Amino acid sequence: MQNAGIVGYGCYIPRYRIKVEEIAKHYGKNAEEIKRGLMLEEKSVPAKDEDSATIAVEAAKNALKRAEHVAELHKKISAVYVGSESHPYAVKPTATIVAEALGLSNNYTAADTEFACKAGTASLQMAMGLCLSNIAEYALAIGVDTSQAAKGDALEYSAAAGGGAFIIGTKRNEFVAEILHTLSFSTDTPDFWRRSTQLTPKHAGRFTGEPAYFKHVATAAKMIMEKYGYKPEDFNYVIFHQPNGKFPLRVAKKLGFKEEQIKPGFIVPKLGNTYSGNIPLSLNAVLDIAAENELILAVSYGSGAGSDAFIIKTTPLLKEVQSKTTKALQYLNENKIYLSYAEYLQHMEMIH
Repeated sequence: MQNAGIVGYGCYIPRYRIKVEEIAKHYGKNAEEIKRGLMLEEKSVPAKDEDSATIAVEAAKNALKRAEHVAELHKKISAVYVGSESHPYAVKPTATIVAEALGLSNNYTAADTEFACKAGTASLQMAMGLCLSNIAEYALAIGVDTSQAAKGDALEYSAAAGGGAFIIGTKRNEFVAEILHTLSFSTDTPDFWRRSTQLTPKHAGRFTGEPAYFKHVATAAKMIMEKYGYKPEDFNYVIFHQPNGKFPLRVAKKLGFKEEQIKPGFIVPKLGNTYSGNIPLSLNAVLDIAAENELILAVSYGSGAGSDAFIIKTTPLLKEVQSKTTKALQYLNENKIYLSYAEYLQHMEMIH
């Protein structure tokens, strides 16, 4: 059976950060209580001149560097999808901006996707479909956000910036990781929303947990394992959407996964929730350190609501490309610049 696979991957995280303490101090809140409740320490913040388009370009450039084993790839990418809920324009595609910046040929189909925090994985599935149907030889799928949050809302502590990109193809000898299976679980569960005239989203508080996140993530994970005959112990790594630190750990424990399986992709405490960039960034972190022939289970979550699940197997080629560009943890931990709350507001006001 023919499968689609990842021939190149990359990510980008802005260097700016703000600590939970800095936000809490502004509102007179207990920082330690918030940190314990969310299992977050700090989050990434876009620069004043960074938006979802510029972040997507940087992530895609890194993906191309890891796909140099594919000759003349720039000429062969014939589909570009960018998933985000913070596209710079309401009417004007981010995808064409990215393609132009990368110098791709003009013979490509392009579209922007939006499904709350799972638009990136939805783009990945669309890219797979076009490649497997032979409509596209190679496809670029990106998940990225400069996440929005209302001032004083609980989301302000976690809404972050960053993104990941994947170049998809169908030639096994070019795969750094093969996507063995994917499926989705979706319902109409209104736990989080933003009307077209609103600048920031609203959410249903605790309702976002049990009937929303946990139901969809756990169901999608169970469905894909049961359908294809896998057990939790079969996987080397597991990645669940990380709106905060507690939710993915709780669902992992409920499903029977161990800490050593989730820890490599568990980057939310120092990053925050990058919305559509969440799973793409965590998958980047895992691919950066994985060995050949290892299995990865990744399950996204998007409010509104749905989850996309993937079973991915690494190949021997992965080791050859891991160090070709900046790794996720390098972006996460090196050259950070911390902002005051006033500076943070200036950054966010410039891009939203």
